[in-house]
Amino acid sequence: MFIQLMLIGYVLVYIFEGGMIYTVLIVLLVMISAAGWIALSVTEDHRKKLYFNGFASIFLGGSISLFTVTFFVLKLEPWYEAAYLIPLAGMIYANAMNSVSLAVERMNYEMEKGADEQSAGKTAFQTSLIPVINSLFAVGLVSLPGMMTGQILSGVSPLTASRYQIVVMCMVLGSAGMSSGLFILMSRRYFTEYFSNQH
Repeated sequence: MFIQLMLIGYVLVYIFEGGMIYTVLIVLLVMISAAGWIALSVTEDHRKKLYFNGFASIFLGGSISLFTVTFFVLKLEPWYEAAYLIPLAGMIYANAMNSVSLAVERMNYEMEKGADEQSAGKTAFQTSLIPVINSLFAVGLVSLPGMMTGQILSGVSPLTASRYQIVVMCMVLGSAGMSSGLFILMSRRYFTEYFSNQH
């Protein structure tokens, strides 16, 4: 963790100063590729076969949220402004990754128990959203999220910080829901065939 954070600090300084579109796109691709691989670390048996599904679901679900925020909420000029796009992408793809990870673990568990494809998918989707839903209920009451805390510490008005945090929570919920939903839809046939062959 320490080494990763120190290295990414130096990398981000270089990227923010350069601001080249291809550099930003490469960083986003690395983020999504790593997120897809890490999300499937809970199930070594299916990791390689489901990697494309994990990558595609995180890419689609996360990028829709990222596109919506950058183009319609923040209206970035240019849209690939690294200082905004990369931190937002990090939050979005990380939450999409966690959601997909929970979905694949629960889907595998349910079908291993003998549940049918539809009920396993429904349970997996509900489970994948538990952390995000809990954070929606807890935010402001139990905790002040990182982005809001950072803005307040930097001198931004708490009212402005709270509005930004609302946007962040909405984009996180959207990316998590879309990513886990897409992953389950793309992977149901694989799990059905895999467990039918096991029995």
